[in-house]
Amino acid sequence: MNAHPIPVICIVGPTAVGKTALSLELALRFCGEIISADSMQVYRYMDIGTAKLPVSDRRQVAHHMIDVVDPRDHFTVHDYVSMARPVIDQIAARGHVPIVVGGTGLYVRSLIDHYDLTSTARNDELRAELAREAEQYGSDHLHARLRDLDAVSADRIHPNDVRRIVRALEIVTLSGKTVAENYAAKESNLQPLMIGLTLDRDKLYTRIDQRVDDMMENGLLNEVRMLRDIGCHASLTSMQAIGYKELFGVLEGRHTLDVAVALIKQASRRYAKRQLSWFRTDSRIVWYEFQEDDIMDAMSSSGVLQDVSRAFSKLG
Repeated sequence: MNAHPIPVICIVGPTAVGKTALSLELALRFCGEIISADSMQVYRYMDIGTAKLPVSDRRQVAHHMIDVVDPRDHFTVHDYVSMARPVIDQIAARGHVPIVVGGTGLYVRSLIDHYDLTSTARNDELRAELAREAEQYGSDHLHARLRDLDAVSADRIHPNDVRRIVRALEIVTLSGKTVAENYAAKESNLQPLMIGLTLDRDKLYTRIDQRVDDMMENGLLNEVRMLRDIGCHASLTSMQAIGYKELFGVLEGRHTLDVAVALIKQASRRYAKRQLSWFRTDSRIVWYEFQEDDIMDAMSSSGVLQDVSRAFSKLG
């Protein structure tokens, strides 16, 4: 870890709000390099459904933590932080500005606040037992048990999200500590400038729906079919991503394409709501509303560019 504080710009907020466009503009203004904090953009071959910015549109700005792992492999927040922390040091050593961008709240907080993500124990036998219990008694049964052992995690995990419920129970059972206690923050050498982007709910939902339509038009179903053909299956963590999970259902004959698209839109809207709830708990974040459809107009009218310029000049 570097001895001197490293100024870092962080851009967070719900999906489809304009984080990517703002990150590029700030990177060009401050000689920055972008570090993705998106738990699904880390996977190779998953381009359309994760809304990866094509290399040709990155305006020669360096991007990190994108396409770093095979979608058939297991990848955790511990793996992410272990890879991303050295990247921040390397960017700072080059005299450039690290810009962390993404909507995966745990990735952002773990990276910026230097969580002690010692590799929490994994027990496949326990995990399989919990999964069988969920299948026999329902996810609500496991969620109730989690609430007794780790109420904070239970509040953050949807009762139907069996995978995350099982993982949280695995952590608390094996370690005797809650998820939060396992992920205790240590002293960090990062000096973050936290920027949150938001948008009127109806406008955000309209933008999300349009993004899903665009993804389908650009070939998302074919992308999912290609992933299946190279050996990806529905139970993989990577295939739990919104869009991929629903379209696997189409390929497996569980529902029609129209139903899948409706489910993707619904899941995306719910995810945006959860993202906002997560980030609203961080008092360091200064929020800006991007109400205009034109992203450059939104940056200008919101005042974010001017405010960041003033605030960042005081850091470090």
